[in-house]
Amino acid sequence: MILIDILQMIDRLEELVNNGARLPLSSKVIIDENAFLNMIDQMRISIPQEIKQAKEIQLERDKYVAQAHEEARRILAQAREDAAKQLDEHQLRQQAQAQAEAILRRAEQDAARIRAGADEYAEAKLKELAQHLAQIQTVIQNGLATLEERRAARARKVAEEAKAQPSPTQADPAE
Repeated sequence: MILIDILQMIDRLEELVNNGARLPLSSKVIIDENAFLNMIDQMRISIPQEIKQAKEIQLERDKYVAQAHEEARRILAQAREDAAKQLDEHQLRQQAQAQAEAILRRAEQDAARIRAGADEYAEAKLKELAQHLAQIQTVIQNGLATLEERRAARARKVAEEAKAQPSPTQADPAE
């Protein structure tokens, strides 16, 4: 399942951060940038699969609704056929009419129940998918923030090293 793949990728990102070298006197971690970016690329590829899965769930719901409509049509056709056979006598005609109406009500209730169940199923799956996508987005945002912090730390380090080295225009007192 694609969701499991994404969760495994998130675990690998977390492992990469946990196994990274810690910078002394800070909460910063050094990780392999290529490995991190590779995992981000894999996640970008997997997320469209999650969206495809949501569309498949929607199609499945539509299929259930269509089946419910077809079953209702079949039940109605059967009820009409039964009613037509019983039209010979007045008493039988009234009974057939009552049965047809009961079947129609039952078919409409069944169709409504099936539609409601399909809608609930689709809604639950879409909410689950939205939650997983939100988690993935949080992981991505955290990764980007970590990279930005590292980039800023490297820039500060380069600036500090540049300040610490004497400039070539300063005269050497030993000369």
